[in-house]
Amino acid sequence: MRYGIRLCFFVIGLCIFSYGIAIAIQVKYLGISPWDVLNVALFDKFGFSIGTWNIIVGIFLISITLKINRKYINIGTFLNAVLVGVLVDTFLYFELLPKASSLPFDVLILCLGIVLMGIGGGMYSAAGIGAGPRDGFMLSLAEKTGISISRVRILMECFVLIIGLLIGGPVFVFTFIYTFIQSPIYQRFFHLCSRWIDHILDTIQVKKKVAS
Repeated sequence: MRYGIRLCFFVIGLCIFSYGIAIAIQVKYLGISPWDVLNVALFDKFGFSIGTWNIIVGIFLISITLKINRKYINIGTFLNAVLVGVLVDTFLYFELLPKASSLPFDVLILCLGIVLMGIGGGMYSAAGIGAGPRDGFMLSLAEKTGISISRVRILMECFVLIIGLLIGGPVFVFTFIYTFIQSPIYQRFFHLCSRWIDHILDTIQVKKKVAS
């Protein structure tokens, strides 16, 4: 039961997070997150699908992390790598998204996508089932080098952004402010969902004691 509750938060969080990515891709001309810049660039350059590249990049990062510090890799990491890619492709394929139209509305769409990514990321991280491929890679790199996590994150996203830009990915204003919007939302919902999960599990535990 305890694992089932955490798994529920994990899956719902991944769905919300993936939907946020798909929404943002709809208005990518305004700028998308560095990792999505890379995925879209690879899609435009080599084909396959955006979700497929998300999976390929995720597996690549997992393979490197396993060599650096495997403690950040578990079943949730692999589920994250695969499910996000599949869900993003599903949302894009069935066009279950708000349509881009005018610039003001497109900005609202992109902001919605960023907010949903923050909410979803906070939810699936709070579940404690496993860090995402990017998070696990950056955490292991920070521990290996002794550099702060925030600095490793900035350096990695700058590196990824440069690669995506060189390949021809969509980079614009919002690409550079993504983190400043998404990170506070992620942090808030991580703590909020952590409290919810703890409350639900404590309630279940109390009920079990009363029943016995």
